[in-house]
Amino acid sequence: MKNKLIDDSYAAIDIGTNAVRLLIKHIEDNDTGQPKFTKELLVRVPMRLGFDVFDSGCISDKKARKMVRLMKAYKQLMKVYDVTDYRACATSAIRDASNGKELVRKIEKEAGIIIEIIDGQEEAKMIYNNHVEQLEDRNGNYMYVDVGGGSTEINMLSKGELVYSHSYNIGTIRMLNEAVSEDEWNCLKKDVGEIAEKYPGTNIIGSGGNINKYLKLIDSNSNTLGKNCISVVALKIVYNTLKDMSVEERMQRFNLKTDRADVIVPAGKIFTTVADLLKSTYILVPVIGLADGIIDGIYTKNKQ
Repeated sequence: MKNKLIDDSYAAIDIGTNAVRLLIKHIEDNDTGQPKFTKELLVRVPMRLGFDVFDSGCISDKKARKMVRLMKAYKQLMKVYDVTDYRACATSAIRDASNGKELVRKIEKEAGIIIEIIDGQEEAKMIYNNHVEQLEDRNGNYMYVDVGGGSTEINMLSKGELVYSHSYNIGTIRMLNEAVSEDEWNCLKKDVGEIAEKYPGTNIIGSGGNINKYLKLIDSNSNTLGKNCISVVALKIVYNTLKDMSVEERMQRFNLKTDRADVIVPAGKIFTTVADLLKSTYILVPVIGLADGIIDGIYTKNKQ
């Protein structure tokens, strides 16, 4: 049975701890066997659900009402762009919220958007499936590190094969709320240290809005190793500079938005911690994430 040809627009809704994203791509199969993915729309709204969840354990009524309105808006945008299929995934914040499932049901009833609450392992798998095609050197050792507001997903690739995958409850907003346990940090350090011994010469593939922003900041200082690649040394220089500033100073000097100026420092701590444990020299930043992985999954499902 032949695979059917695809010429459609797909959408991904990524409901994260810090922001809620809508990504729409048009996918067209062609004679080369390599489908053409064209980004049509990317909308990011900083809902910051994690600040509610990690402080009180639930999503406030005010944020819940905003989420319903946002999902209604995303539904209309998908109609405008003639989206034929979509998938909406909620991660750490809604996963941990005591009223997360209740909010998901409310959104489905009032906005007509079906949301799946995915665990950290599934989140890691979706992002891994997207990134593996981005590797030029498939025979090397890479640790894929996705830093979010509520969790950090780690995938270890050796010779193109996934050999380790784990989700840690260590995220930027959790850290700002002092909601990360010492045991969780110790678990991450122990696991990454053991991986470093078993797979020497491992470098990092970084994902998430914060490492993308570090790439831009470092690039402006001409400290990159090339396109979408930054040295760990350069990362540490910018991280240490930001760490010693107030949020307001970061916003003014580096032209950062409010919802980026606070989380960028804990993200830097996570990336530099992992880099030190691995003794990595550089970080690849392909500038794609969960939403891209979701759309890849929709394409694969519909192609069959």
